[in-house]
Amino acid sequence: MKESGGKIPQEIDIEEVAKLIEALERDLARVRSGSRDLQLLRDEVETLKNVLNSPIRRHHWVREGLHGMREAIESRLESAVADGLKAGQYIAEIGRILGL
Repeated sequence: MKESGGKIPQEIDIEEVAKLIEALERDLARVRSGSRDLQLLRDEVETLKNVLNSPIRRHHWVREGLHGMREAIESRLESAVADGLKAGQYIAEIGRILGL
């Protein structure tokens, strides 16, 4: 499978994604805001966690989940940043895992 631009995507490091999900879950648990945006991010995290726990791991599912999480963090979480979520750190880590 090729990505746009004709590049063949690199394989995702599942262990790194699992570590990222664990850290993000811990940080999200500390954020007190119950905003809709935070719930969307929590849903993205839960979905990706389910993909990682699936007996059939498809790297493109993980890649899509990471892109969804990154988009949720970038476009929707100004309030979470104010509440202490390290958005920039997570965006950078997702980019690194995805090879961006």
